[in-house]
Amino acid sequence: MKILNKYFLRQLVAIFIMLLLVLTGLAWMIQIMTMMKFLLNYGINLTSFLGLTILMVPFIISIIIPFVTFIAIIFIYNKLISDNEVTVMASSGLSPYQIAKPALILATILTTLHLTLTLWIVPITQSQFYSTQWNLRYGLAHMKLQEAAFTQLADGLVVYVDKVSGHDLSQVMLSDMRDEKSPLTIFAEKGKLVSTMRGLSIVMTNGSLQTNGSTMTSGTFKSFDMDLNVADKEGDSVFKVRRIPTYTLIKTILDSPSEKQHKMVLAEICSRFLSPFMNLILALICTVFLLKTSLLRRRASMAPALAVVAMAVVMSLFMSTSNMISSVTELGLLSISLLILFVILLFILIKND
Repeated sequence: MKILNKYFLRQLVAIFIMLLLVLTGLAWMIQIMTMMKFLLNYGINLTSFLGLTILMVPFIISIIIPFVTFIAIIFIYNKLISDNEVTVMASSGLSPYQIAKPALILATILTTLHLTLTLWIVPITQSQFYSTQWNLRYGLAHMKLQEAAFTQLADGLVVYVDKVSGHDLSQVMLSDMRDEKSPLTIFAEKGKLVSTMRGLSIVMTNGSLQTNGSTMTSGTFKSFDMDLNVADKEGDSVFKVRRIPTYTLIKTILDSPSEKQHKMVLAEICSRFLSPFMNLILALICTVFLLKTSLLRRRASMAPALAVVAMAVVMSLFMSTSNMISSVTELGLLSISLLILFVILLFILIKND
């Protein structure tokens, strides 16, 4: 039996790794295409851009693992059934549960790895992703002002610099037309770019300013600190629940500032704690449909299609339900429902007809 388990596991692991690499690569390429604006709009070098997109890979893997597990199992077991290998094993006295054991072992291992991914690795990489994304967009790293040229920092905000030395600027002219009712023009001998929590600021010395509101106002200054306000404040203020550490996320349930954020926290907790167990449930769905039909000598030709339909129904119900959870009680009910489904499927697999 150990030899058969190793034989099955070897094939399952091989196809799982191949599918995981292919699907992760495809999803990563799609992510690269959707983020091409970083290369075009922010002047980011290719290395930084690829480093940013790579930070999304753990999250991508955490999403597709259950589907890859299901595809790997249905592919291998359907192949073994077509080659009559499963029939020979059953004739030698092996039960459906014993034949399905390698798939369940793989699903159990993947559930453990998936939990590690969702509870620890994904929050860390997502936090790094959002921090890196913000710095590349609005930090000093991406700001490359050209000498003796006009640089548009945002719509209606243009800066002219005579000389640039790092973040030190000489002979600065700034035109801020973002507020049409109060356009602002500033001239300064020197300036310095400074990164703040709000984004970029420019500290200018020895200059003059002029604003054309309802009345024209002009004056001079020795030092003037202006928040360039080029950061997307709406996007920065969004509650990015994926980057919150799991322990902090659990505590957040008690003090979520709004109903919307409370639902987001519950949905994320559901995703982190329950989605890894879908590996086991999908493995059971696959083996129950394939093995029970083939070993009982019923029409098995429709078994793969029925397994796919069952997988689609279960996953769609799980994902839609997890996104609609609004209380801890509902989270508990969903957990119990998945446990009941797991027990029923396992009972069907073990039960001898």
